[in-house]
Amino acid sequence: MTQEQQRPSPAVDAADAADAAEAVRRARFGTLPERVRPQDMVAERPATLPDPARDAYNPDEWLVRTCL
Repeated sequence: MTQEQQRPSPAVDAADAADAAEAVRRARFGTLPERVRPQDMVAERPATLPDPARDAYNPDEWLVRTCL
């Protein structure tokens, strides 16, 4: 056998390289990432802590504010 018969042609090497590159791409980008639900993107928390003293109603307070 001569040296030319043992060596594959450059076109075959390029095709093998393209196939290998395609396999690598498919392994990395072949599937879409898992879907993230909108409920999982938002974290809800109260803007301020509840203050029972602030929410307590005093019917006589308006007298103090307006008459004094």
